[in-house]
Amino acid sequence: MRYVKAETILPAELVKEIQKYIQGGYVYIPSEPQKRKKWGENSGNRAYILNRNKTIRNKYKDGNSIENLASEFFLSVESIKKIVYVRCK
Repeated sequence: MRYVKAETILPAELVKEIQKYIQGGYVYIPSEPQKRKKWGENSGNRAYILNRNKTIRNKYKDGNSIENLASEFFLSVESIKKIVYVRCK
């Protein structure tokens, strides 16, 4: 997130109104709920993890042990169990 000077994007009257409430501070204006993105959507991490977890589940179904999967994917045994035993939505 980057900061933008209010006077460069807002009308002068609105800046004066906001100054009644805050002077020289930072104001966070959130995105509209329907425009918010979920964690990892911009970076691609969300898709990567979903694909990795699908691969782990498939390898488990093919007979790989939880311990071997933990070693292969550099995750703890408990993390692999959570991935393997979760019900897909």
